[in-house]
Amino acid sequence: MDRSRVLVVGAGPVGLAAATYLASAGIPVTVVEASADLPDDLRASTFHPPTLDMLDRFGVTEKLIPLGLICPLWQFRDRDEGVVATFDLSLLAGETGHPYRLQCEQWKLARVLRDDLARSSEAEVLYGLQAVGVRQDDDSVVLTVKEPDGHQRELCGSYLIGADGARSVVRRAIGVAFEGQTIPEIFLSISTPRAFDEGIPDLAPIAYISDPEEWVVLLRTPSLWRVLLPTDPTQTEAEMRAADAVEERLQSVLPLPRRYDVVHTTAYRVHERVADRYVAGRVFLAGDAAHVNNPLGGMGMNGGIHDAMNLAEKLCAVWNGAPRALMGRYERQRRKVALETVQAQTLRNRQMMNERDPAARRAFQDELRRTVADTDRHRAYVRRTSMLQSLRDLEQVE
Repeated sequence: MDRSRVLVVGAGPVGLAAATYLASAGIPVTVVEASADLPDDLRASTFHPPTLDMLDRFGVTEKLIPLGLICPLWQFRDRDEGVVATFDLSLLAGETGHPYRLQCEQWKLARVLRDDLARSSEAEVLYGLQAVGVRQDDDSVVLTVKEPDGHQRELCGSYLIGADGARSVVRRAIGVAFEGQTIPEIFLSISTPRAFDEGIPDLAPIAYISDPEEWVVLLRTPSLWRVLLPTDPTQTEAEMRAADAVEERLQSVLPLPRRYDVVHTTAYRVHERVADRYVAGRVFLAGDAAHVNNPLGGMGMNGGIHDAMNLAEKLCAVWNGAPRALMGRYERQRRKVALETVQAQTLRNRQMMNERDPAARRAFQDELRRTVADTDRHRAYVRRTSMLQSLRDLEQVE
């Protein structure tokens, strides 16, 4: 079997970003995807500035920008009082080539990367192959896959990247623990063409709206607004997504004299977990296979792409003769970010959105107002929440 290639399990943005990096460096790569085609996953839609900088390397950002919505402003709001603080990413001009968030569905990135890989002689993407097992020795990794008809076969490579999501087969196969917590409420995501900014004064395209009873997140994309709401976990998914129940939730956000046009709904349980290892011999974890978190801050997909770029950079060096111990630095750097930046920030955001104590709510909101009023603090805040600071910090990790 051919060992002189890297196997990537999962053709989401993380797996395809890693594959694109490797192929661009002349390293043969095979991407294995369980689905028959790339899924239209609507969960992630925010690209942070450093992610866009990274994708510039392949000429991808210039293809994404026309497919998305440039948003330099985002907000914290109170459901009763309105705007608390509006943050301006243009303060990061000079530190990034893209001082804004790009609102663009993640499936668009996956298709751009897939199409670019199709033009590479070093890459192939195989669909309809479900990973079922991994084994390795000192020289190679063998991935067992199941075809749609149930037949199993083996693919061999020098290294393997598990980018196969939160339920990662690769992670389980290499015996890596995935400890953490499950958030009690279910998250309900609703997509509608209703222009919320026409009915809610001074609404930014990205708004986190706190409320002691029911927080809400409003995210604008080029064609739709996405509404994210916490939902009672004792309800069935059918109850959560029932047309009348969804209508009632939307009317509570912005009352209208007519029914909302709802394009899509999904309900999902959210976890906060980090793998105890990202590296096991010749096998590496990235993205949701390595860490999952709540979406309040848009750090999940972005953190996964940052994993992919860090991992691929180091793997290229190892491929070209650097000691394999270099991959340990990938684990140390990116696991630190997952724990101290992504997990910490998203948990903090959820706490802020859920806060019920009036004094604590006022203190938090007053702190945000002071932050936005001070240019240096404002810039530091958006540097941290846009994940730029985490990239600077990890350079200190050996």
